[in-house]
Amino acid sequence: MDNTAPGAILRRMEHDFDVVIAGGGLNGPALALALADAGLSVAVVDQRPADLRAGDAFDGRAYALALASQRLLAALGLWDGLAAQAQPINHVRATQGDAGEGADPFGLHFDSAEIEEGRLGYMLEDRFLYRALLGAMAGRVTHLPATAVTGQKVGPQGVTVALSGTLSGGRALTARVLVGADGRQSATATRAGIRRKGHDYGQIALVAAIDHAIPHEGTAHQFFMPTGPLAILPLPGNRSSIVWSETAANARAILALSDGDFLDILRPRFGDFLGEIALAGPRFSYPLNLTLADSYVADRIALVGDAAHGVHPIAGQGLNLGLRDVAALAEVLVDARRRGEDIGNLAVLTRYQDWRRPDATMLAFGMDAVNALFSNADPVLRLGRSLGMGLVDAVPPLRRRFMRQAAGLTLDPMPRLLTGRSL
Repeated sequence: MDNTAPGAILRRMEHDFDVVIAGGGLNGPALALALADAGLSVAVVDQRPADLRAGDAFDGRAYALALASQRLLAALGLWDGLAAQAQPINHVRATQGDAGEGADPFGLHFDSAEIEEGRLGYMLEDRFLYRALLGAMAGRVTHLPATAVTGQKVGPQGVTVALSGTLSGGRALTARVLVGADGRQSATATRAGIRRKGHDYGQIALVAAIDHAIPHEGTAHQFFMPTGPLAILPLPGNRSSIVWSETAANARAILALSDGDFLDILRPRFGDFLGEIALAGPRFSYPLNLTLADSYVADRIALVGDAAHGVHPIAGQGLNLGLRDVAALAEVLVDARRRGEDIGNLAVLTRYQDWRRPDATMLAFGMDAVNALFSNADPVLRLGRSLGMGLVDAVPPLRRRFMRQAAGLTLDPMPRLLTGRSL
C-alpha cells in the first residue's frame, strides 16, 4: 500500500520508538505520558539536565492552569500529588488604569460560583509540576536528559533522529513520529522546512513572586496599563506571582535596579489592596513576541506548544494552549494506532492540525488584539474599553461564556484528556 495515501495501514518495520519528542519542558513530558499510558513507546530528548528545575527551592515561577488543563493532569494520574500545592482561582478581576491612579471603576469580575464546575482554574508552581512530570516518566517513558536532537531524516516508513550528549552515545533513534516540543525557535520545525510568521511586541515580561500582608482570597487580577498589562496571580499563602509587561526600554531600566528600587517602581502599579509587599524570590524576564508556525505538521513531524504558537502572556494561556495540543495530538495518534494506521502518515497528522490550529490561532490573535487595544493611553479608546468591559460584566450569559472559555471548557469537540478521561 502507498504510505502517502490517506489512512495508510501500518507497515511492519522495527523502530526504536513509536514517538520521539524533542523537548523536555512541560508539554513534551505530558504528551509522552499520555501516549505511554495508551501503549505507545516514547522517548523524550531534553537538552537540559534532569535536575535543573526539580529542586526544592521556591523560585517564583508559576502557571495559571485552566480547569481543562487540571483535568488532563488528573487523567495522567498526577493531580492527586499536586493538589496540595495548587491554589484555586476563585475570582478574576480585569481593570484598566495607570500607575498611581488606581483602577477604573468599570471592569470585569469573574466569580467561579457562577459556573457549574465551581473553579476557574488553579495556580501551580513550576517546580512542583515539572517534578511530578519527571517522576511519572520514570519506568513509563525513556528520558534522555542533557541530550540534544541535532538532526532528523524522514523516510517512507519512519524518521531517524540524530542525537548528541552524554546519554546519546553518538547514536540515532528511529521512530514513526518526531514531535517538536522545543519552543518558539523550534529546531524541529526549522529542519522540517516549516516557516513562522509573527511580530515583536516591543515589550518585555518581568516575572517575580511577591509576599503581601493581606490574603488574596484566590483572586487573580489583570491590570491593563498604557505600557503593558500587569497580572497578579494568587499562590498558596500570602503570595502572588506577577507577570508585568512593560515597554522594552522601561523593562531594561527596571531590570537594572536593585530589589528595593524594583519594588518602589512596582508599588504604584500593584496598588495597596494587598497591603505591604516584598519580593519572595528571584526576578525573571523574557521578551514578548507573537510567533505562529505556518504548519503544525509535516511528514512524520508534529509541533506542540510554543513550537506551534508562541503567544502574549495575557490571561496566562500559553501552557494551556500547549496542553490542548497535547490532548488532541495524543488522541489522534492513539486512535490511529488502534485502527492500524501509520501514525506518522501526513493524513493522520493533519487531523491534529485541523483540530488545533483554528482554536490556537483565534486565541493568539485575540490576545494580540487585546494587547494592542489596551497598551496605549488614547482617551477615546480608554472610554470604549471601559464601556466594553462594563457591558460584558453586566450581562450574565455573556460573562459566563467568557468564564467557560477561559477555563478551557468551550472546545468542540473536546479532547478526552481535557475532560479527565484517559485514552
